[in-house]
Amino acid sequence: MTNYFKKPDLNAPRFRAKRTSILNESLYLKFKEKYPQYKDISNSTLKSIIVTFNKRIWENAIGNRDGTELPEELGYIFIGTCMPPKKYNVDYIKSKELNQNVKHRNFESDNFIAKIFYTNFISKYRLQDRELWQFKGERDFTRAVAKHYPENWKKYVQVENFTAINVLFKNKKYKQQMLANTEFHTKEYNEFELD
Repeated sequence: MTNYFKKPDLNAPRFRAKRTSILNESLYLKFKEKYPQYKDISNSTLKSIIVTFNKRIWENAIGNRDGTELPEELGYIFIGTCMPPKKYNVDYIKSKELNQNVKHRNFESDNFIAKIFYTNFISKYRLQDRELWQFKGERDFTRAVAKHYPENWKKYVQVENFTAINVLFKNKKYKQQMLANTEFHTKEYNEFELD
């Protein structure tokens, strides 16, 4: 029995979630009140500075295997390699061509998918209500991950299902600390000095 593809109705009514942004006039006013030396900077310049800074953060997260640490001990962002989802992921273009449901396969990444992970569990300073924090990557970030992941998918950390992210970071921090301790002792050690 063939499972025919039901084409989506492009003219059907859509639900659009209400967009909220923290980059608004009240934020700029509060910033200029707190830092009066920047009162002459225009709001568009402030926005471009924020966007450029965010871009550098996510470029660093994509470029480094271990991700990047956010400033002010806010947490970590990294790209992880995960198993494909168990739900039926429809490839709409092929399904429309063949008129039957076709499952999307990630052949260029050996059927693995990329996920953007954010964690603040291991941060030095505990933040109030940190369990309620949510991270959602901006459009440019998620598109850049989708573009770069198939090329270098083996370099990212593989995260198994139901694995606590804090365990990955605890192991990483422990290894970095041990490596730093061994480098420190080997720099001071000189086998030709007998004192």
